Amino acid sequence: MWFDSDLFSEAEKAAFAFAEGLTQTPAEVPDDVYERAASHFSEAQLVELAATAAMENYRARLNRAFLVEAQGFYKPAAG
Repeated sequence: MWFDSDLFSEAEKAAFAFAEGLTQTPAEVPDDVYERAASHFSEAQLVELAATAAMENYRARLNRAFLVEAQGFYKPAAG
């Protein structure tokens, strides 16, 4: 998983954990997760991160309600 990967910086891992908390139902960002994110990002950056996660969750849930499928733009690299 991303939290065990050496591919991501500690700041990126903090952002992932913050966004993941906002994606849960109900949304919950524990204090330690918030504090770790706040140690890497300004308040304005945290607002942007929260707004982006909220927008993506909104879009995904709206698409799910109307059975909108992915359009196939993302193609993972082979191998």
